[in-house]
Amino acid sequence: MTSEGSNTTAITLRTPTKDDGFRLNQLVAECPPLDPNSIYCNLLQCSHFAETGVAAEKEGDLVGFISGYIPPQQPETVFVWQVAVHEKGRGQGLAKRMLNEIVSRDACKDVTHMETTITADNEASWALFRSFARDMGAELTYHEYFEKDAHFGGKHDSEFLLRIGPFKKPV
Repeated sequence: MTSEGSNTTAITLRTPTKDDGFRLNQLVAECPPLDPNSIYCNLLQCSHFAETGVAAEKEGDLVGFISGYIPPQQPETVFVWQVAVHEKGRGQGLAKRMLNEIVSRDACKDVTHMETTITADNEASWALFRSFARDMGAELTYHEYFEKDAHFGGKHDSEFLLRIGPFKKPV
């Protein structure tokens, strides 16, 4: 667990617990344009996938969360499912600190790559992952992965799969 300061109050990073599931659901609802998941899905993210997720708290409020997992077919890769940072946690580099927290965990000891999917217009996410790749001294590649019409029935923009790596763990 790490604690990072802002101007007034520290933000604490920790491993999620199932008690965070409902709070995560509320956080995502307050962070458009993130796609909401069911509360049950959020409970699984906070329990089954806790070791590859991170919760960020400030004054008892959940102000940030990253959900992720290690795909069974790719034990060298952590897939970042969703990054949420509430306005109370913005402007402090919180998203990147949470990414670093995840790849520093024992659960990610064999991880040398990170993947995520992002829509073309999500400039904040593109900037975050480009910056993370640059900091890690790693290559970033991407290609269209989930196509708007073929995979989303025309109801969601296409998602691009980003792959960062190989990288070494932060010290």
